[in-house]
Amino acid sequence: MHKDELIQLHTLMAQIKRYLEDQGVEHDFEDYNSLSISPVHIHRSKAEHKHAIFILGNHLASIISEDEISSVSRTSIRMQEFAERSGNGVSHSN
Repeated sequence: MHKDELIQLHTLMAQIKRYLEDQGVEHDFEDYNSLSISPVHIHRSKAEHKHAIFILGNHLASIISEDEISSVSRTSIRMQEFAERSGNGVSHSN
């Protein structure tokens, strides 16, 4: 995926996060928030956006899997694995 496509995906996922929060869904997004990266940070690297997508994807899959007994819980586990792999070499400094 190109960086602009990753930023678009990151934007969509951030909008889903915001929607869930507005609907009163309680979830601790600390892992994602601690990255200090949002889709508007276009100067950040492709790898940083990719890592943020996997972390946020893990959070969103966890929220869905709390209500569903399905393959969604496996999705959360896979997102966590991708996040860990994509985080190698990504600096988390502000």
